Formats: sequence, structure tokens, C-alpha cells
Amino acid sequence: MSLVEVSDLSVSFGEVRAVDGLSFSLEAGGALGVVGESGSGKSASAYALLGLHRGTGAKVSGSVRVAGVDVTAADDAELRALRGAKAAMVFQDPLSSLDPYYAVGDQIAEVYRVHHRASRRAARARAVEVLDRVGIPDAVRRSRSRPHEFSGGMRQRALIAMALACEPQLLIADEPTTALDVTVQAQILDLLHDLRRETGMGLLLVTHDVGVAAESVDEVLVMQSGRAVERGPVGEVLVAPREPYTRALLAAVPRVTEPRISSGAKPADDGDDGEVLVEAVDVRQVFGRGRTALAAVDGVSLSVRRGETLGVVGESGSGKTTLGRMLVGLLEPTSGRLTRDARVQMVFQDPVSSLNPRRSIGESVADPLRASGERDETAIRARVRDLLTRVGLAPESYDRYPHEFSGGQRQRVGIARALAAEPELIVCDEAVSALDVTTQAQVTALLAELQQELGLALVFIAHDLAVVRQVSDRVAVMRRGRIVEEGSVDQVYGNPRDPYTKQLLAAVPALDPALAVVRRAARKELAAA
Repeated sequence: MSLVEVSDLSVSFGEVRAVDGLSFSLEAGGALGVVGESGSGKSASAYALLGLHRGTGAKVSGSVRVAGVDVTAADDAELRALRGAKAAMVFQDPLSSLDPYYAVGDQIAEVYRVHHRASRRAARARAVEVLDRVGIPDAVRRSRSRPHEFSGGMRQRALIAMALACEPQLLIADEPTTALDVTVQAQILDLLHDLRRETGMGLLLVTHDVGVAAESVDEVLVMQSGRAVERGPVGEVLVAPREPYTRALLAAVPRVTEPRISSGAKPADDGDDGEVLVEAVDVRQVFGRGRTALAAVDGVSLSVRRGETLGVVGESGSGKTTLGRMLVGLLEPTSGRLTRDARVQMVFQDPVSSLNPRRSIGESVADPLRASGERDETAIRARVRDLLTRVGLAPESYDRYPHEFSGGQRQRVGIARALAAEPELIVCDEAVSALDVTTQAQVTALLAELQQELGLALVFIAHDLAVVRQVSDRVAVMRRGRIVEEGSVDQVYGNPRDPYTKQLLAAVPALDPALAVVRRAARKELAAA
């Protein structure tokens, strides 16, 4: 009997059919990657494996069996026994999955006690054991820490530890690395690979990142609009896809070996041509005082010229966002000199939190116009409709609200709002990091078109080195508040000088599964050295 057997699964939310007649199976110890764009039904399918749609109003039909349990027919007690003990899930956002008030070790111990008649002491010992297994240093001490005291990567490791506490036969990982930088992502993927090999558990990995699937699974299931369009061994599907949709999905994946998207603007490749719009000289940004003082940006010097794109890359905590906020004037440097001879705007990472949910998107885009002194409401509305059209949205969308748009569309609204102030420089702070690869490609292409049309300069801040490779003329690599390497995109990617840059590039997922195996082995050797 297969570990997972899904037959003719359909999941509907009102009039929306998220999953439409899906069938697949997963053998014990196997690893299946479910890939597709946002809205393709990936997560809805994964949730159905644990009966998580029960009580939500969703309509579920078809047959789902996991570890011998008929999920659709199981009562609540049977589902509780299934979840955690036989099958466990790791969600995308570990911060919202962990209780902020309780120590991480206590939360893991509680999961263990739910499924085993164990003493508190034994449960605590088990929590420390699994935290140590997933690579949390000083597990005894850190088990007493609360979630906010962990980094993003450590929180994700803690969730994996919680999932492993009861030694499940199946681990379901729903976009487990989406919010992580490339080096931490590589660590999590390597961890999942090692755990599979050591425990024999099955893995169902849900991801919109095809490169992540190539690193982690044996087979791939490609979903579109709730249906399976292609399935097969990962090497066959990713190297020689049969279906047009799969080919389009792979074509949209940015690669560190490909040249940038041409904007048509004249870039300043050598860093010496073009008018300087923003210049930073030895700028520092220090948060806190005394012993708690932290230099988020520590002696950075750089310039941005008209018409060019400067990519800024580095891990979480490297100072990228703080630098971007200084460039647009949201933060003043603690020391150093920053000159700004241009109109500047910022596009933020999360369009949901940067748009007011109680105001129409048209009104949000109109804010910069009103702030500049425009009082003619007819002219404002006409200008906003023109901006919406320019970024690929229908002009009649003016009166619609943010929740009515997809993630990619909301990011287009953020770009339209930035353009309303007629900037000469736009700082994009992780503007495409939460988007699937096809939507990501659409937004980066839009930015390239706008750069050509308007002569904009862009500062593109991201932890995704492949995306930065495609959109940038020059690249600055940041680590611990400093720039460790800077140069033309071809120079930095083709012949990196700094060991940290080499480490970042080595962590980028490879679309070729055979190459992924080689690189995983190389990372192990590097870690052991």
C-alpha cells in the first residue's frame, strides 16, 4: 500500500474550485515535489492530506488515504491521531505557526506528550533531542528560548524539529524556504534530504520554486488551475518537459548564468558614466546605545547613476534594507555623508502591509499626487488611471480594494504608487521575493520597460541572486553591514573574488538534479572543513 493515495480530489471554496480531480500517490520513503504558480491548488491539495479543510466551509470530495487512514471518512479523533504522529506538516511562515508566549522546547514537548504517554521530563528530553538533530546549536539552552529569539532559519528548523518529534512516516512541507535567503535555504533543503535518508520518511514538498524541487525530490507533479498537467521523475520533467505549461514555468525561472534583462537604457557598467543621483560616503546606521548598539550598516560607500540598476544582495541581517531606507530618506545616517540629487521612491517587499486595506487602490496611488499639492480631483483620477494602465492593470480598477488583487497585481499597484511622484530613482526592497516565478518574471520585465521608457535608475535589493543577475548592471554584495564586493554583474557573477560571494553563489538552487547532488556534496565538504 502507498503511503499517500489521492484519487479524484476536488476542493471548492464557494464558486472557486481550487483543486479539480487531482490523483497521485507517494510511496513510503519517496519524495514528491508539487510545483506551480500561486493559485494552482498546491497548498489546498496538501492541506487535504491532513483534513485541514474540515470545518472551514470548503467542499472536499474524492478519496484521500495517508498512512492507511481514510482522511475523508475519519472522525476528529482519528484525524488528531494522524496529525503529528503519522503525518506532520511544516508551514511557510514559522513565526505564525509558533506560539510567541511559550519556549520553543515546551511547544515541541507538548506535541510529543499529545501522542505519547510521556512524562514532562521525557518530553523535554525529546524536544532537546530533535532540536539538536535539526542543527540548533546548544539545543538545551536554546530550547528555553521563545520564537522571537530565533532567526528565520532557526524558526524553520524548530518547526521541522516539532514535526519530527513523533517520528512521522510523512512530512508535508508547504513552501518551507520561501522567506529564507539562499544560504539558509540550502541548509534547510540539505537537512530535509539528510532526514529522509536517515529516517526513511516520505516527503511531500509544495513549492513555487522549481529550483527548490530540483534540490529535494525524486518526482515532480506540476499543477495548473487545480489540475495535474505533468508528472514524472525530477530529472525528466525539469530537463525535458513534455507539456507547454511546464516549459513556460521553467523558462520563467531566473538563472545565475543568464545575462540581465535588457532595459534599453544605457547602463553605467564601469561605474564612471552618467549623472550621479545618490551617493553614500562611509555611511553608518547604528541602532541602540552602549553595549546593545548594533551597526546595521557599517561604513558603506556607493553611488547610483541615472539609468542604471544597482543590485544589492546578501543574507538576512546583512544591512540591505537599512541601506535602502537611507537611500530614499526614510532613515538618516548615524554618520557619514549621503547626498541625494534626485526624486526617490521605494517599492516595499510586502504589498499587502504597504497598502491600506480600507482604501481603494486608486486612492493609495493618488496619495503622492495630493501630497505634491494637486487639488484637481478630475486630473488626479485621470493620472491614476493612466498609471494603472502603465503598470498593466485595468484603469477601472481604481475603486477596487487590495484584497481583490493577486500578489503580483498588488505589487504592480505599489509600482504605480511609486511612479506617481515622478521619481528618478526607485529602490525596490525584495519587491519580487514572495512571488511565484512567472509573476516574478512579469514584474521584473515591467520594471525593465519602465526603466527604458522613463530613464529611471533602480536599486534592486534581494536575497535571490538569480533575479539580481537578470535585472542588474552592477552588484554590491553586503555582509554584516559592509560591502564585501562590488562590480559589474558579469564580473561579480563570473569571477567572484570574495569567499562570501562564492558561498552565496554556491547556495543558489540548480535546476539540474544531477548538478544539485554534486553541489550538495560540495556544501557538506565546505561545512566540514
